[in-house]
Amino acid sequence: MTFTIVFLIAFATSFGLRYWLSQRQIRYVAKHRAQVPTEFVQKVSLAEHQKAADYTIAKLRLGILENSVSAIVLIGFTLLGGLQILNLILIGSLGQGIIQQIALLVSIVLISSVIDLPFSWYKQFHLEERFDFNRMSKKLFFIDLLKGVLLGGVIGIPLLWIILSLMAQAGSFWWLWAWAVLTVFSLLMQWIFPSVIAPLFNKFQALEDGALKTQIEALLKRCDFASQGLFVMDGSKRSAHGNAFFAGMGKAKRIVFFDTLIEKLNANEVEAVLAHELGHFKCNHIRKRLLFSFALSFGVFALLGWISTQVWFYEDLGVMPSMDGYNGGLALALFMLVSPVFTFFFTPLGSLASRKHEYEADNFAASKSSASDLIAALVKLYQDNASTLTPDPIYTAFYSSHPPAPLRIANLQKSSAN
Repeated sequence: MTFTIVFLIAFATSFGLRYWLSQRQIRYVAKHRAQVPTEFVQKVSLAEHQKAADYTIAKLRLGILENSVSAIVLIGFTLLGGLQILNLILIGSLGQGIIQQIALLVSIVLISSVIDLPFSWYKQFHLEERFDFNRMSKKLFFIDLLKGVLLGGVIGIPLLWIILSLMAQAGSFWWLWAWAVLTVFSLLMQWIFPSVIAPLFNKFQALEDGALKTQIEALLKRCDFASQGLFVMDGSKRSAHGNAFFAGMGKAKRIVFFDTLIEKLNANEVEAVLAHELGHFKCNHIRKRLLFSFALSFGVFALLGWISTQVWFYEDLGVMPSMDGYNGGLALALFMLVSPVFTFFFTPLGSLASRKHEYEADNFAASKSSASDLIAALVKLYQDNASTLTPDPIYTAFYSSHPPAPLRIANLQKSSAN
C-alpha cells in the first residue's frame, strides 16, 4: 500500500506539472502574439509570427488532451485492474509461460497504439493540414502504420523472447545479460538503420553533382569527416518541415538532407546547417549520448532486476503476481507503464544538457562555416516550421532540447563578432 501512495503522489504531481507548464506556454505565447520580437522585425513578418503562435498553441492544447487520456489509461491499466484482467484472460487462453507473457506485452502495445491512433490522425490531417504542413495522403498514413506494426513485430517479438527467456533462466543476474543483449541490439540498429530500415519508409537518392555537393564536400574535408555518402530524402511526401541528420555509425555514416530543406535554403545556408550537425559529431555529442543511454539502461535494468522480485511492486499497482509461475512479462509491463511517471521529473536535466550541446554545435558551425549563414538558415527554418520566437522561459528550461531563438541567435552573433 505504501508504494500505491508514492505512485499516486508522483502521478498527480507529474500530471499537474505537465498541465501547468503547458498552460504557462500557451499564455506566454498568446501574450506575445501581437508583436514580433525586436531582433526579428526585419526578418519575420507579423503574419508568420502569429502563425507560429497559433501552431504552438494548437499543438499544446492537443498535447494536454493526449496527456489526460494517457493518464486515464495508465490508472486503468494499474490501480483499476486492467492489466490484471488482461493477464488473467491471456493465462486462461494460453496458459502460463513466455508465450503468454509476450502476448501480454504485445497486447498492451497494441491497445495503447489504438488509443493513440485518433490523436495521430487528428494531428496529421487536421492540425498539420490547418497550418499547411501536411503532405501525407491517407493511404500513406495507413501504409506507414502497417509497416510500423510489421517491423515492430519482426524486430520486437524476438527481442522480447530473448529478454523474457533470460529472466526465466539466467538466475538473479538475468538483468545484466538482458542489458548486454539490448546494448548489442542498439548498436546493431544504429548500423543497419540507414541501409535497411529507413528505405522502407523513404526514398534516398545521392545528392546530385553540382555546386552544392562540391561545397559540402569541401566542408567535410575541412572538418575531417568521412561519410558513406550524401543523400536527399523525400521528406516532402509527408510534411513541409525541413531537416538534416546523420544516420548510422562507423563507416556506415550517412548525411541525409530532407528535400524540403534543400528547396528552402541556399547553398551557403545548407552548408551552415550541416556544419552544425557536424559539430555534434566532432564535439562527441553523439558518442556521449550513446554512452549515457547505455549507462542509464544499465541502471534501469538493475532496478528492474530488483523490483521484479518484490511482491509489493505488483500488488500495490493492482496486479496479483503468480507465486509459483512466471512473472517476467508482467514485471516488464508494469515497469514500462509506471516508470515514465517518475523519470518525467528528470526531464529538465536532459533538456539542459541538450541545449548545451546545441550551443557547442552552433559555435563549431560558426568556426567552420559562417555564423551569419547559420542565422539566416535558422530564421528561415523558424518561419517555415512555424516555431515560436517567444517561448515561456520556464517551459523552455523544462522541456526544450534547443535554446530559444533569441538566445541562440545572440550566441551566434557573438561568435561571429569574435
